[in-house]
Amino acid sequence: MPNLFRLLNATDVGLTTANAASRLDRYGRNQIDDRTGPSLLRSFLDRFRNPLVLILIAAAIISAATGDTPSLLIIVAIVLLSVTLDVVQEHRAQDAAQRLREQVSLTATAIRDGTAAEIAASQLVPGDIILLSAGDLIPADCRLLEARDLYVNEALLTGEAFPAEKQVSDDPGKGLLPWNGVFMGSSVLSGTAKALIVATGRAAQLGAIAGALHKRPPDTAFTLGVRDFGKMILRLTVLLVLFTLLVNLLLHRPALQSFLFALALAVGLTPELLPMIISVTLAYGALRLSRKRVIVKRLSAIHDLGSMDILCSDKTGTLTEARIALAGSFDLDGKEAPEVLKAAKLNAVFETGLKSPLDDAVLASGTEDLAGWRKIDEAPFDFERRRVSVLVAGGGGRRIIVKGAPEDVMVLAAQYESKNGQPAAFDAAAKKRAHQTFTDLGRQGYRVLGVAQSMVDSSCERATVTNDRPFVFLGFLAFLDPPKLGAADALRDLARLGVTVKVVTGDCEEVTRHVCAALGLGVTEVLNGAEIAQLTDEALGARVERATLFCRVTPPQKSRVIAALRQRGHVVGYLGDGINDAPSLHAADVGFSVDTGVDVAKEAASMILLGKDLGVLVEGVQEGRRTYANILKYVMMGTSSNFGNMFSMAGGALLLPFLPMLPIQILLNNLLYDFSETTIPLDNVESEMLAKPRRWDMGVVRKFMFVLGPLSSVFDFLIFWLLLRVFHTGQAVFHSGWFVESLATQILVIFIIRATHPFRNLPHPALVVSSLLAVGVALWLPYTFIGGWFGFVPIPAMLLAMLLLITAIYLCSVYIARNWFFKRHGLS
Repeated sequence: MPNLFRLLNATDVGLTTANAASRLDRYGRNQIDDRTGPSLLRSFLDRFRNPLVLILIAAAIISAATGDTPSLLIIVAIVLLSVTLDVVQEHRAQDAAQRLREQVSLTATAIRDGTAAEIAASQLVPGDIILLSAGDLIPADCRLLEARDLYVNEALLTGEAFPAEKQVSDDPGKGLLPWNGVFMGSSVLSGTAKALIVATGRAAQLGAIAGALHKRPPDTAFTLGVRDFGKMILRLTVLLVLFTLLVNLLLHRPALQSFLFALALAVGLTPELLPMIISVTLAYGALRLSRKRVIVKRLSAIHDLGSMDILCSDKTGTLTEARIALAGSFDLDGKEAPEVLKAAKLNAVFETGLKSPLDDAVLASGTEDLAGWRKIDEAPFDFERRRVSVLVAGGGGRRIIVKGAPEDVMVLAAQYESKNGQPAAFDAAAKKRAHQTFTDLGRQGYRVLGVAQSMVDSSCERATVTNDRPFVFLGFLAFLDPPKLGAADALRDLARLGVTVKVVTGDCEEVTRHVCAALGLGVTEVLNGAEIAQLTDEALGARVERATLFCRVTPPQKSRVIAALRQRGHVVGYLGDGINDAPSLHAADVGFSVDTGVDVAKEAASMILLGKDLGVLVEGVQEGRRTYANILKYVMMGTSSNFGNMFSMAGGALLLPFLPMLPIQILLNNLLYDFSETTIPLDNVESEMLAKPRRWDMGVVRKFMFVLGPLSSVFDFLIFWLLLRVFHTGQAVFHSGWFVESLATQILVIFIIRATHPFRNLPHPALVVSSLLAVGVALWLPYTFIGGWFGFVPIPAMLLAMLLLITAIYLCSVYIARNWFFKRHGLS
């Protein structure tokens, strides 16, 4: 081992802060993937790979080649303004979200400057000495210096589901790691260890195979909906652009102007701000959630949270206070039995796995003298056996003490300790008495553990339970964990929001029913782990919706329950904080853990709660729905007036003697429209949109577009008729008048479609300012010399008044159509 320290230029007392800093510069951060986003300059340059931006640049080059300097300057200005606006907004949002994620980043206990300290895992370097215990994620490849009953889950690397026992080895192996080292990506199931880091980041075993291990997470309904929306807009854009270009060429209009008009039409039809709106809206949602003590690790989970209609949660600490106190120790007849507590205390004192609150309560109770006892071996707790066994020596002999779920402990027993202290046969009658005591304690709301022991000879060195070893059932430990204050209100609030709570627990049915009754959570059906084990996936799917409680379930069964609910079309959340919860957190649409949870749970979760409280989730659900509602506003706005105006331009190219709007005017229209929408993520959301789960429905969006889009076009064609037949305008006045009217209808419609009761639910001041400012610029431009650069001329007062009147009539028509549509499709 000294050779190893020399190879790493390290010592057995750890690194100094200065030494660690220099090594960090040399080896880099302990990360497989660089989670930091691209720089501001890189983001800016990446925008120029966008096909639409490239088309605009091509248009600028054509303008320069033909000597159209004003068009060149205006196109360049519009491109720069649009790209800058997009980049700055999105970069600020992503920076804010990254800062939040860093608050709950993985840490490790490392020895620095001679003392143990919590260090961010990304700052660990080769030569660091770290301390490991149950529940920790192993942050780097390490060589063990000390190990005590260390069992590690290496499934990520080996695919093997069973835990691997790790011991200190002097085998040099290949390089610095022996065959029995511990590796990044593994997790500690039980025991403790001190380890020397030999490889970090990409140099670790996990880093070498990171590409093979990386799997893209499945697309959510929201992601698929946005993608389908983009494809639909793309198809419409191609169709309208080709139609417009063909019509203009058949009418023998200038080819260059027709081409630029078609390109501008494509830009106007494309919701190029949608990615930025989604990113900024989700980031603002994450910031608001952080103020409510919820840290978002995966931004898209905010939408999943708003769509969630079923929450699966454990009982302890969520529905109960998790302030567990030992209420007593009892024999199989329910009589006080102090010897049960002494045996349980021996088990808990020497157990090195993840200590549960039940163990803490045992250790805090009684005054038993345990001096003279020593531990020989341990079979750690696992969620299949649901018990922990400890082999101890003392009191004149050796014994294996087993503590765990009463059903599993009683199965081991062949005898029980009678009133006179002598073993008696644990026959059917005795088992019936024991089960009755267990059931009675559960109905009174007590959590119960069973305790048994077996005297063994001095040759026994393993705590493993075998069938040929007779166990004596000692009795029960009863614990009280009162219902949590405020949990009943939170359950009522979740029910009001359309979220069904299902309790998924390893505890027994009687205790869980007692807690649910105290909190007013109605129980329709109960499924126990033994029943679930007998059900096929299809049969389980038929029963999961009716069941409220899932008791005595194993971690794989929890994942099966969640998968069955998702297959039934539900969006499922899961709240857990233990080692056994990681698979379920992965299986759910959105996983929640708490900042006091174990590393493996926090790493698997999408969100971290800074308090294990259902009340926090109530606010989180509302925030998720608020985020969805604001994204939907942009989509609905773009698919109504924006689509309608672009459709009108395509139709106008066929019906009018000239283009309805010059290419440069379309680009300016699009820029002002985009500017007005950047504040949508800040907007207020009415209570009706928060009342029930909301899911992305592409069918409804498409129908909305084909209802409101044509309505917009009807008013546009009315404007065309008034401008040409009533006011007999020339081309310049026509362009100026329709530019003002089309932009006003596109922008102001947001105030109509943003809420069911737009006059009761007021918009955010920022949205009001950005929208009215954009419309004001459109009204102001025709009367300025700047407007002349775009081909605008002053609009006669009478015509302007008529345009504003028609705009008001249009907004009233949208209000009526919107209310009809939302009621028909259940959106209001």
